[in-house]
Amino acid sequence: MRRAKKVILTCAPTGSIHTPSMSPYLPITAAQIAESAIEAAEAGATVLHLHARNDADGSPSPKAADFERFLPRIKQSTDAVINISTGGSAMMSLDDRLEGAKTFKPEVCSLNMGPLIFDFSAAGKRVETWQHPWEKEYVESSRGRIMYNDNVYIERIMTEVGQAFGTKFEFECYDIGHLYNLAHFVDKGLVKAPFFIQGVFGVQGGLGADPGNLAYMVATADKLFGEDYMFSAFAAGRMQMPFGTLSVINGGHARVGLEDSLFIGRGELATSNAEQVRKLRIVIETLGYEVATPAEAREMLGLKGGDQVGF
Repeated sequence: MRRAKKVILTCAPTGSIHTPSMSPYLPITAAQIAESAIEAAEAGATVLHLHARNDADGSPSPKAADFERFLPRIKQSTDAVINISTGGSAMMSLDDRLEGAKTFKPEVCSLNMGPLIFDFSAAGKRVETWQHPWEKEYVESSRGRIMYNDNVYIERIMTEVGQAFGTKFEFECYDIGHLYNLAHFVDKGLVKAPFFIQGVFGVQGGLGADPGNLAYMVATADKLFGEDYMFSAFAAGRMQMPFGTLSVINGGHARVGLEDSLFIGRGELATSNAEQVRKLRIVIETLGYEVATPAEAREMLGLKGGDQVGF
């Protein structure tokens, strides 16, 4: 692993898991997503990992038109690296999930390195009243869905987005096997170093948020990729801050955001993405590290530059 001299701090403002009824602070409309993302960048976020929503009811959307409502505003207001998800939601087709990336040709896209059970039904237990008809079924039925990326899908994303537009990837690895799958595509020459690996912990169906699992993932990645990768980590839910801290202590990078946790402390909802960014930034700086600027992250990750995107 290339140990971090400066920490790339990613913020994921909205995602596709949490729903409007779970927190009044979750950004839902395009205006809210833009405002929240800009505030997070001003608080110190280096990278913004973005999903789109339907303005009318807050449901996850893959549509380029919904991304277009906030991408230009964010770009005009901040120099942060913009990362468009190709994960979307388990209810979207691959063509749906690629619509935003193919339209806007970002510097970075997320890429899940394999299929997994992605059960977030427990998040609905805290909800007393659902605001929109789609929410309850969407959350509770996640027990019976697979977040699907097979090797055909992964290769399509690497060629149709990565090779076509010079876009790099945030390789999301929810399990050890996902690292080996990435190594397979490295051997095929479909992606080039440096690799930005995002270890994901605490999702029901993936690796648990146990420090030993983080150590095992880093050790495996070291064996497979040597000095050709940078490691970042986050944990869903209450372990968000501890895992971000643990990743930094181990020479890596970190991610926060309301996509991954709605809370800032035990039982206390975060009032913004910026609040989470500021909290982890204080920890990073207290530990003696610095948060990377967007320009520094572009150099570290070998990105094409914000002037080469399609928005």
